[in-house]
Amino acid sequence: MTWLIAVFIGAIAGLASGFMGIGGGVVIIPALVFMLGFDQHLAQGTSLAAMVPPIGLLAAYVYYKSGHVDIPVAALIAAGFIVGGMLGARVVVHIDAGVLRKVFGVVLLLLAVRMILD
Repeated sequence: MTWLIAVFIGAIAGLASGFMGIGGGVVIIPALVFMLGFDQHLAQGTSLAAMVPPIGLLAAYVYYKSGHVDIPVAALIAAGFIVGGMLGARVVVHIDAGVLRKVFGVVLLLLAVRMILD
């Protein structure tokens, strides 16, 4: 049953990512926590591991073919993501899972409010 839930989570995250351009982690992380009982660290690590191949290759290719990708900017973001992701991962493994979950929730809430009010 876990595999079916995992495939469902991936499908919903893929739809959201392709449709709205949101990071799959916005969908995947809460789903892993609430549907599969993952702690925040495991959910974030699993989300990162799951997103790299499909999003980096397939969804971006569709946008590229439609003329909606700025390659130089994407490359700069990717470089920053590599460095920032490494630094963030090194710090986050030392933070309590409950605190991390609350911080993640606050970030999502602030982003949502900003998007709605802008």
